[in-house]
Amino acid sequence: MRILYGVQATGQGHISRARAMARALAPLAIEVDWLFTGRPRERLFDMEPFDGFRHRRGLTFATRSGGISYLGTVTGNNLFQFLRDIRSLGLARYDAIVTDFEPVSAWAGRLAGVPTIGIGHQYAFGGGTPVRGGNMLSRFIMRHFAPVDTPLGLHWHPYADNVLPPILDLPELPREQGEHVLVYLPFEDQAEVTRWLQQFPGHRFVQYAAGLERETRGNVRLHPTSVSAFKRDLASSRGVICNSGFELISECLQWQKPVLTKPLAGQMEQLSNALALTQLGYAEAIDDLCSDSLAQWLSRPREAPGVRFADVSSVLAHWLAAGCPQAPAELHRRLWPDNAGPARPRPALDRRQGRSDQHGAQLTTC
Repeated sequence: MRILYGVQATGQGHISRARAMARALAPLAIEVDWLFTGRPRERLFDMEPFDGFRHRRGLTFATRSGGISYLGTVTGNNLFQFLRDIRSLGLARYDAIVTDFEPVSAWAGRLAGVPTIGIGHQYAFGGGTPVRGGNMLSRFIMRHFAPVDTPLGLHWHPYADNVLPPILDLPELPREQGEHVLVYLPFEDQAEVTRWLQQFPGHRFVQYAAGLERETRGNVRLHPTSVSAFKRDLASSRGVICNSGFELISECLQWQKPVLTKPLAGQMEQLSNALALTQLGYAEAIDDLCSDSLAQWLSRPREAPGVRFADVSSVLAHWLAAGCPQAPAELHRRLWPDNAGPARPRPALDRRQGRSDQHGAQLTTC
């Protein structure tokens, strides 16, 4: 069996899942070609697991100062190039397409009639999944950005029978509660993030982002993006401050690291993730880089939940190699613990600690 595996490379989460799947697929009797889109090829790093990968421009969302820039998104994408990417892909040698919300492979598979399987967080947004910040545009994008025949969603809770636990890319590292807090807010203004952290000189922070120079500014150690170094600092951290992307928070939950999360403004997926986390009691969410919110969390970070997710990548790799014989609902039953019941919202914070938004999410504010 030979598959084309498309990965949306705008954020690191999709690539992290792909690394886990690449390791799981490597020893099996299945040929995999990798396609990455959504980020310039020269800005991809640590791509050794995907030897000989293919690349196209694809589509992406532009961000500015912690929010979606719709003007930048419209002007930064080239629809004619996207259509050329689809036509030039060439799918005759593939038995199936797998896509992690990657639009070129998804649309090429649909137009060519090749069976297309979606494995990713975005495919978990059905009727039972918490949603915040949705509108007609965001719902249209979620439905049509990377359409598939068989959607397998990934989430922190079994919201529907096609939803599986997260795919984790975690190395074997000693885990401890060190002195530093790991900070990864790639969509924010990094100078502003540093100034925010420097207001708390009694605490140590390690701040990661693309383009940062390796240096120390008072209590903040700056670090450019690096998969291996980031995972080491994650394993030894006492907590994590990050945007509300799915993959990193999944790793924090598995390694039992307390999380303070700030969703990307205007991005339905991240706003919905923050809502789900607060309903499940898995993390605390904030709307802005507010000093009062950070002071609260540093003084009493929420205890990390004792969740343990199954080895999803191995199960899915064998499922793909066998030709996908079971329905998604059977994989769902196999991978979730028997006691995973419905999510119950936690009580709202009082006025001194924060507020609840109209959907019930606990949002700490100044």
